Amino acid sequence: MVIRFVKAHERITLPEYESQGAAGMDLRAFLDADVIIPPLKRVRIPTGLKAEIPQGYEAQVRPRSGLAAKSGVTVLNTPGTIDSDYRGEIQVILINLGTEDIIIKDGDRISQLVIAPVVRAEIAQAQSLSCTKRGIGGFGSTGV
Repeated sequence: MVIRFVKAHERITLPEYESQGAAGMDLRAFLDADVIIPPLKRVRIPTGLKAEIPQGYEAQVRPRSGLAAKSGVTVLNTPGTIDSDYRGEIQVILINLGTEDIIIKDGDRISQLVIAPVVRAEIAQAQSLSCTKRGIGGFGSTGV
C-alpha cells in the first residue's frame, strides 16, 4: 500500500518510521515561528502535508510517548482520524497537560501517524438486544 503525500514547502520532511518495528510514522510541525503552549491550553499545529489514504484505510494521529512523558504534551482527540476521502492539510491538536509552557519549533516531531484498516458496519434497528452477564453495567462494572 502506498500513502501519497503533497508537501506545502520543500523544507518539509515526509513522515517516516523511526525504527524497523515502528507502527507509527512521525509527523513534524511546519511553523513560521515558535508556538508556545501554556499549561492546560491546546493549539492546532500544522504539518504542511496533505495525504491520499487508500479507500478502506484511515490514518490515526496519535501522541508521541516521549513528548507526553517528558513534557505532558499529548494529542487532544487521540486518536484523531484522517478519513480516506480527506484531502486537506493534516493538523494536530496538541494540549499541554504539564505545569510549564512548552515551545514547539518548526520541524519538531509532534505526533505519530498510524495507518489502519477500516471496517464499516451494517446498521440495523432492533427492538431488543441479546442478554449478557454484564448487561447494562457501565464504567467500572467489571472491576477496577
